[in-house]
Amino acid sequence: MTTPPPQHRRPRPVIERLGMAMIALVIAALFAVVGIAAFIGGEPFLGVMGIVGALMVLWVGGLTLLRG
Repeated sequence: MTTPPPQHRRPRPVIERLGMAMIALVIAALFAVVGIAAFIGGEPFLGVMGIVGALMVLWVGGLTLLRG
């Protein structure tokens, strides 16, 4: 089986990158709320997982915005 030839990718439009970054901010905020609520409720493991999830989403959102 042969592999298909590589295709040239065009960068995403700026408006699309901004929209995806805004969606990432909303999702990161939701993860952060879960993490904070878990810490307040006495569940430190779930709190750490929520905060880590928020940081990961922010990281990917930033990469989407900068890399295109």
